[in-house]
Amino acid sequence: MSPTRPFLIAALFAGSSLLPAEEVATETTPVAAATETPLSKSLDPVADAPLTSELPAEPAPAHAAAPTQNATINLINRLVEKKVLTRDEADEMIKQAQADAATAAQNAAAQADIAALPPVAGPDDMRVTYIPEVVKNNMRDQIKQELMAAAREEKWSEKSAPEWTSRFRPFGDIRGRYDNTFFSGSNDNTGAFPNFNAINTGAPFDTSGTQFSPQYNVDQDRQRTRLRARVGTDIMLGDGFNGGLRLATGESNSPVSPNQTLGGSGGSFSKYAIWLDRAFISYDAGPGDGEELLLLLGRFDNPFFSTEIQWDDDLGFDGLAVRGKVKMSDCVSTFFTAGYFPVYNTDFNFASNQPSKFESTDKWLTGAQLGIDWKITDDLTAKFGIAYYDFSNISGQLSSPFTPLTPNDAGDTDTTRPGFAQRGNTYMALRDIVPTAANDFGNKFQYQYYGLASEFRNLTITGKLEYDHYDPIRLALVGEVTKNIAFDSSAINKIAVNNRGPNAGTTPGAFQGGDTAWDLTFQVGKPALETFGDWQAGFGYRYVESDAVVDGFTDSDFGGGGTNVQGFTLGGNMALSRAVRLGLKWMSSDEIIGAPLSSDILQVDLNAKF
Repeated sequence: MSPTRPFLIAALFAGSSLLPAEEVATETTPVAAATETPLSKSLDPVADAPLTSELPAEPAPAHAAAPTQNATINLINRLVEKKVLTRDEADEMIKQAQADAATAAQNAAAQADIAALPPVAGPDDMRVTYIPEVVKNNMRDQIKQELMAAAREEKWSEKSAPEWTSRFRPFGDIRGRYDNTFFSGSNDNTGAFPNFNAINTGAPFDTSGTQFSPQYNVDQDRQRTRLRARVGTDIMLGDGFNGGLRLATGESNSPVSPNQTLGGSGGSFSKYAIWLDRAFISYDAGPGDGEELLLLLGRFDNPFFSTEIQWDDDLGFDGLAVRGKVKMSDCVSTFFTAGYFPVYNTDFNFASNQPSKFESTDKWLTGAQLGIDWKITDDLTAKFGIAYYDFSNISGQLSSPFTPLTPNDAGDTDTTRPGFAQRGNTYMALRDIVPTAANDFGNKFQYQYYGLASEFRNLTITGKLEYDHYDPIRLALVGEVTKNIAFDSSAINKIAVNNRGPNAGTTPGAFQGGDTAWDLTFQVGKPALETFGDWQAGFGYRYVESDAVVDGFTDSDFGGGGTNVQGFTLGGNMALSRAVRLGLKWMSSDEIIGAPLSSDILQVDLNAKF
């Protein structure tokens, strides 16, 4: 094709005078009126040709080119006649026009198929019985482009975790502690402090022997480096349901201490045990807006408003609880908590060493609390609660008369002994051992376990006042008083084996234990330790009589843990960063009644949370 031909062709399509005016008007009018398909548009006039059915099956030879109904082909033939195009060039152009027309026909057919589909069932539903291949390809390409654009915008390649992991909220803490215990030189180290927990968690003690029973240390100072590590996760299950898991360290299954003494458990860099510390499912049925209704099932944190003289901070509760809050006004709301908790469940095969089994001796705790939150002024708030805790079958029971001849012989009330204890509660012997010739009439084989001498039903009042006038510094006063209304000193005096009177229980009426406990603590500092230099400090005093509370569940640090103690606590914390804080505490305690025992404890903590 000569260099001038493109110009000539363009001129022809534009109505150039190279063709007679009447021919241009006649032949170009059909092109201008050609149908344009919505799926395929082109600036090339050839692409705007009619459907394939309007084109001849094949181009006619140059010498026999006859007029057709297609204006484009007629125009090309005229250009051949004018010698603007060769016949070969014209045939090639016509072939290309046919191909373009075929594509346009397919697109138009697909459009017609879609338009012929039945109407949808509703505004949000669509039913497609057939999608043409061309439409599928177009849809695929469009979706692919949209997905690639979204991936670039949302940086999918940088996301390493699948979506379901967003339901988990992990948390944890690690605490290192230096602990030094100092004993008074005037403490009684003659055997006045038997370790009933060591006896009850091992083989029964033979009281007819010449050896001391396991004893608590009351005269030798001890220093320990200790570790507490806890890691867990909250699980968002949806529709109001949540769950939780937590693992923790601990050198035993103690319910009140996850501390692991470094160098303990045999030393020599031995590995330490990990325990299941929390595992629960909860359901939040509350309406929100300051109101709450929460159901808990499993092993969870203490649901009650309390202090450490009743429940240790690390204590977990097994069972079922419900907790709620009702907003009475902008300044006043009430709260309540109730629960049913298994303290001990009898072994399914008890007693395991004989075919005839013993009756169950299950122990339960039923608790309920009702309280009020009160915003007295803009700077002063108060919270008060009254609770009732009823321990069922918590005290020991005297067995049926029998004669144990080996440490493995079981009494039918052996399981009424506490599964865990600290010290301070009054104890009784559980086995009614019959003297016979087989045990030298009571001079040998006196294998004995011990249970709590008192029942426990506690009426407890807890309160807290917070004053924020010096914001961000808060002043707070926290207190609690509890009374064991099931305590009966006269009944206990008849059965107690660790009487705390001047005659060690050998004289009726000598018992001097008590049923009341109280504590009061003043706190000052920032409510939350968030930046370097934030601090808190506190001073408290407590008085906990022997059988005021169950010694196995009260504070595990003060006085070495347990009851029958009085004294003060002084301490504070300072933030080293948002996640790390340094703590210092000094505790000084004395026995209330019984043999003299005084101790001072220094604790230095480094606690990191994540």
